[in-house]
Amino acid sequence: MISAFIITGSANYSKGKSVLKVLQICNKAPFPANDGSSIAIYNMARGFIENQVELHLLIINTKKHFKDDAKVPENFREKSHYVSVYKNTNTGLLGAFLNLFAKSSYFVSRFHFKLFENKLRETLSKSSFDIIQLEGLFMGSYIESIKKYSKAKIVLRAHNIEHLIWQRHISHNKSLLRKTYLRIQIQRLKQFELEVIAQVDAIVPITPIDELEFKKLGFKKPMYSCITGVDIDLYQEKTTFLRKPKTIFYFGSMDWLPNQEAANWFLQNCWERIHHAVPDAKFIIAGRGMPLEFFHITKPNVQIMENVENGKLFFLQNEIMVVPLQSGSGLRIKIIEGMSYGKAIVSTTIGAEGINCINGKNILIADAPSDFADAVIRLLNNQSDRESIEREASSFAASEFDNRQVVSRLVQFYNQLLHV
Repeated sequence: MISAFIITGSANYSKGKSVLKVLQICNKAPFPANDGSSIAIYNMARGFIENQVELHLLIINTKKHFKDDAKVPENFREKSHYVSVYKNTNTGLLGAFLNLFAKSSYFVSRFHFKLFENKLRETLSKSSFDIIQLEGLFMGSYIESIKKYSKAKIVLRAHNIEHLIWQRHISHNKSLLRKTYLRIQIQRLKQFELEVIAQVDAIVPITPIDELEFKKLGFKKPMYSCITGVDIDLYQEKTTFLRKPKTIFYFGSMDWLPNQEAANWFLQNCWERIHHAVPDAKFIIAGRGMPLEFFHITKPNVQIMENVENGKLFFLQNEIMVVPLQSGSGLRIKIIEGMSYGKAIVSTTIGAEGINCINGKNILIADAPSDFADAVIRLLNNQSDRESIEREASSFAASEFDNRQVVSRLVQFYNQLLHV
């Protein structure tokens, strides 16, 4: 079984050896890479190109996360054979209600539409591929069309275990009506997830923890866990900046429910204790899609930033990163970025899932509110501890997250998959 193979080194292409051809199908435009999923898609695409893969990138450019094709770098657009199809996939009360009378998951049905299916068929009719990589579960609704027009191996790159995210989220939701609706949708989503994994030839989970979950769901075909890599040189190049002392920050896409939940949990359960211990500490909540309720927060020394113009400068200027996630699945790309920037991070166990970090060495992990707050206070008051974790985080990132090597190992997995 391929998942047990030991894969090392870089992908090498000798004379006469055919180039791997990959079609990467995505439900979000990857550039600019300004949130977790777009970073995961874009860095994977770049990694394919850097490892001499012939890549074709076909994406749904949604209204919610719309990105202008004209702003995609010409070199990347050409090398990835970049094609996007626009679609308004926004949720709405009417659509959510009408879906109750359907059999499909509302989470999934929003991403299946004729125009994209036609473009997919056109792409498959013009070119043959070795691997068709579905970026996330929601693209699984196109498997029937793929199998009709292509003999390629179909791989699900699972950014999350989708139904697990919602199962965790519902346990923290207090609305009975919302819980009832979500239970229906979660059951449909889980059924769809089971149907998709039964049809694909392999799964590429983003973490080993998710790989175990897929095994629990009965998946017995090849799997290879592949973390999201980053351009380490870019993250760790020397930059002049002025650090803001006693600053704590949470940075994420704030239109994602688990991120809203995490920020609220920290505010309600940890901030008072931290502020009492270190009165001049400041907490910054940053990220696009900030809900209006956050602008009405009246707690002391809390700052809201909806638009971060320079992500790198934001990371470097602020001292301590917190990831107080209570729900979710998959990988927190912001932790990958934070460690790559050499930040001292305090995270919950869920927040750090899938990253082979060491509590007390290159990160601090705490789940109880008092423990989480005390970990932050420790870093605020103990400069040597904070600097030690910063150095270890930076070193760990350099050894674990280099994108070219991460994707190189995946390319080798794919070359082996073709012979199974």
